[in-house]
Amino acid sequence: MPTKTLQIPTPDGQADAFAAFPGSGGRHPGVLLYTDAFGVRPVIEEMARELAEHGYYVLVPNLYYRHGEAPVAELPAHIGEEERPAVIGRLMPLIQEHGTDRVLRDADAFLAFLGAQDEVADGPVGVTGYCWGAALAMRTAAARPDRVAAVAGFHPGFLVTDAPDSPHRLVDRLTARVHLGLAEGDLTPEALGELTRALDAAGVEHTTEVYPGSVHGFTMSDTDAFSADARRRHWDRLLPLLEGALVGA
Repeated sequence: MPTKTLQIPTPDGQADAFAAFPGSGGRHPGVLLYTDAFGVRPVIEEMARELAEHGYYVLVPNLYYRHGEAPVAELPAHIGEEERPAVIGRLMPLIQEHGTDRVLRDADAFLAFLGAQDEVADGPVGVTGYCWGAALAMRTAAARPDRVAAVAGFHPGFLVTDAPDSPHRLVDRLTARVHLGLAEGDLTPEALGELTRALDAAGVEHTTEVYPGSVHGFTMSDTDAFSADARRRHWDRLLPLLEGALVGA
């Protein structure tokens, strides 16, 4: 499985990135993958390679590039419950300063770079995100309905907030098909209802599912939250979504 480390030009500098794509040659549908709070690391690269094996060019940018190349914070090989608060404490200020303007500047740069790669086919792309990356994926799809035909988010954060530009308030701009796979407790029943009503009212083709027995972070095998069953379910939802929206488009 070919992989590359890349530098993506953005209005704010150079974002380092990881890419994986099929070794069969030719051009493939593009997928932009937004990481969870812990950023680009071996488990994310493994997931990108696994997705690429299904016929996609997968681009994984370092969302914290303004603070250096990944990883910008020292990460243990396994992020257990004892280590998690300290790591999140180091990263949360970087997340909080990553406002909507930054998200959208980066999204335009990432999508332009993805579409310019020799291995990427013409046509729409997919965007998937984990944890806070799910909110970035939704913002990207809402801002670029001309480019994004499929958007997925897993164990999402920050999807339903009080902000005027909360992602759930932007869904009427979507043309993409949507899947959201939530852990138990990711959203209150009230927030989940509000999100679902917004998607329904906008006429968005979507599925929103709470994965049983899961906790926040269930896809990430380098954390205590990992669930093999929930990660399999995540692939079972993501792969048909991408195939239906991108393959043959």
